[in-house]
Amino acid sequence: MQLRFNRTNNEIDQMIDELMQKAGGVHHPDQTREMIIAALKAGQDTSYLADLKLLSNTMKEMRYTTMVFAPYRQKKKVTIFGSARTRPEEEMYQKCIQFSRLLADKGYMIITGGGGGIMQAGNEGAGSEASFAANIKLPFEQSANPVMLKNPRLITYKYFFNRKVAFVKESDAIAVFPGGFGTLDEAMEVFTLVQTGKTSPKPLVLVDDEEGYWEHFFRFIKERLLVMGFISAEDFSIFTITKSYEEAVQVIDDFYTNYHSIRFVNGELIIRLTKVLTPEQIEMLENEFPELRLEGSRIELISARPEEADEPDLLELPRIAFRFHHQHYGLLIAFIRRLNTF
Repeated sequence: MQLRFNRTNNEIDQMIDELMQKAGGVHHPDQTREMIIAALKAGQDTSYLADLKLLSNTMKEMRYTTMVFAPYRQKKKVTIFGSARTRPEEEMYQKCIQFSRLLADKGYMIITGGGGGIMQAGNEGAGSEASFAANIKLPFEQSANPVMLKNPRLITYKYFFNRKVAFVKESDAIAVFPGGFGTLDEAMEVFTLVQTGKTSPKPLVLVDDEEGYWEHFFRFIKERLLVMGFISAEDFSIFTITKSYEEAVQVIDDFYTNYHSIRFVNGELIIRLTKVLTPEQIEMLENEFPELRLEGSRIELISARPEEADEPDLLELPRIAFRFHHQHYGLLIAFIRRLNTF
């Protein structure tokens, strides 16, 4: 039988409905039903065991990730990347401790990779109670750092891609300290996700050392990538470089001065705010960022759209909306920083 995601599977659909009812406590049964259908279709589509194991393990890891993070959904979180080889006596280790401690004092929680070096410094500064660790199983067995060992917010992943999803999806900001291939990989992925709109806008702070690790990186980006046309000037809005951990925290804090979150509804970009903009402020934004809007679109003050009812805790927030030009996600970051000045 060829299964379909619409309700044309007759007896199979009825059996799935009965299964969910028997299991009890199933939220959003339509979505759950589609996951069950997808699992059955995967079993029909392939006899290659390794592929089925990949699909099964991926879902198990993501389900567990969601369960661990769900109770803290209302807490802002900062993901910290950096070298596992940074030693406790080094400048950047101590700077990371101060950085994460200051964030924790301001009510943020910290997400790290759970290993040593900068990861341990991030957990150490914030403390175990304000920390998450997304560890990874490696052939040489990267164990969790002492701060997060036996912590209920420690998750150990089989797959790097699930771990990366958790780092970005669950965070409200990213801080990257100097590091090796893994750190650069993580930073580049966040650049790409923000630049292409595949993650919500969020501050990306590159915390530098005294030798200018990130300044050298910035020079390469400007002199090669920008000059050769591989990126646009507006992409420099995606990140901030600073040697000061206090400034790094301020960049993150300032990003949420008025901006709250975004959502797309029927092709319309909705930006939720913490305070209402005046008509004069909206006019200023329209004049300063005309490239963000599709031709004929205006920035409007709106109330929550009916489609937003699935986020009831956000319905009372003020919001603006317009038809967004999807080639300008770097400029969208600059737009958010501007509206935060009001």
